[in-house]
Amino acid sequence: MKSKTSKYLLGISFVSTIGGFLFGYDTAIISGCNTFLEQQFQLTPSMLGWVVSSALLGTIFGCIVSSMITDRFGRKKALILAAICLTISAIGSMLPPQFLGDLEKAMWFTSDTSSAFSFLIVVRIIGGIGVGITSVVAPIYISELSLPQNRGKMVSLYQFSITLGILLAFLIDWIVLNQAGSAAGVISSEPSGFFNWLFVDELWRGMFGTEIPIALLFLLLLFIVPETPRWLVSKGRYDEAMEIMIKIDGKEHAESQMEEIKEMVEAESGGVKELLQPFLRIPLWIGILLPMFAHLSGIAAIMYFAPNIINESVQSVESAFLGAVLVGVINCAFTFVAIMNIEKFGRRKLLLIGVIGAFISLSGVGVLFAIGSKFVIIPLLMYVASFAFSFGPIVWVIISEIFPTRIRGLAVSLGSFSLMVTGFVITLTNPILIKTVMPSGTFFIYAALTLPAIWFIWKFVPETKGKTLEEIEKFWRIKDK
Repeated sequence: MKSKTSKYLLGISFVSTIGGFLFGYDTAIISGCNTFLEQQFQLTPSMLGWVVSSALLGTIFGCIVSSMITDRFGRKKALILAAICLTISAIGSMLPPQFLGDLEKAMWFTSDTSSAFSFLIVVRIIGGIGVGITSVVAPIYISELSLPQNRGKMVSLYQFSITLGILLAFLIDWIVLNQAGSAAGVISSEPSGFFNWLFVDELWRGMFGTEIPIALLFLLLLFIVPETPRWLVSKGRYDEAMEIMIKIDGKEHAESQMEEIKEMVEAESGGVKELLQPFLRIPLWIGILLPMFAHLSGIAAIMYFAPNIINESVQSVESAFLGAVLVGVINCAFTFVAIMNIEKFGRRKLLLIGVIGAFISLSGVGVLFAIGSKFVIIPLLMYVASFAFSFGPIVWVIISEIFPTRIRGLAVSLGSFSLMVTGFVITLTNPILIKTVMPSGTFFIYAALTLPAIWFIWKFVPETKGKTLEEIEKFWRIKDK
């Protein structure tokens, strides 16, 4: 029964984590497009920052949308909406109007550069909305389905799927660039085949297009997964909830859990009023500030601009793309380290070790840029590793655990909103900072911004490993008395 149960839970968790994979894939795939977008659209640093960060602007809207629909309509329907947005964006990002090459025999409908650029911005914002919804709903979905003894691992799978998406995107970018060779991004007025147009002449289109089959798979699979039992109980749909819980961990455990969930749901009032109750004051600060601190360390800029940043020290486009692949490998490997150790060492300890490591390594990046060293990649990879086993997965685990069921969607959307706003600002300003205060100054700023996080985690973030979601809620209620 246990192995059958585990397969069922793993199966539905796998489907929800495809959303995380798309989050990571979309984040990283544009890093390979940047150089070619810059050339073909003739972008200034601020315009480059805008086209990259536009997806993060969309995630902000996505967080707002998720706060309105997740608790009202359910986790599953919210994820389906996210998948639709991601599919539209993947197709649209590949096919903005054509504005260069042989326009008399165009591969697609044509327009001027400005209209094509605006089209790209709009579809990237739509994709960002999907990512924003997924970033809120997927961790909630997994945490509400998981058992206490493996919830940390299961929610961490969401972050692991993000890192896998980033790694695959870096690899795809490098493969596309390699296959295109010296003709990459070279556009002539001569006739060209459709495949050549997508993967050689304007290879950024082909890079974006590789996201389409993944987005479609996510959308289709979501129609076969169940709603979460805790949400169903909060809506009075007890029979449906019980049926799903029995499939997850057997009848005996389902019956005992059902009583505990009912007890907690009856004690909750839901909505903003519930969120602002005194016993949730500390969880609310954790839910807002912890995600903000994660992105203030500069991770979004590094993932979106990895080849550009590495190229600042090595001065080689191909080496920079290979360096980006290495960033993806380290990110993936150390997220796996977190998954394997989060239930052993707990959330708080891993978080503290990782954030201290992030401060040291970011400072090292700044120093090596300042002295003109070509070994910037070493502390940069140390930073990625530190982030990957701490901030990366653990922020999602904690904010999906510390709030009551009725307002979990609203509360996590606030946390995700905080993370996305911070990521938007960091990504938008990175090209400008690189130009004005140089790469060294930029990384010294990111290092300094990690220091408040160390104090905040030490002072306010509790350990939640091994506790049911209902036990965590009781902890906050008792602490407030």
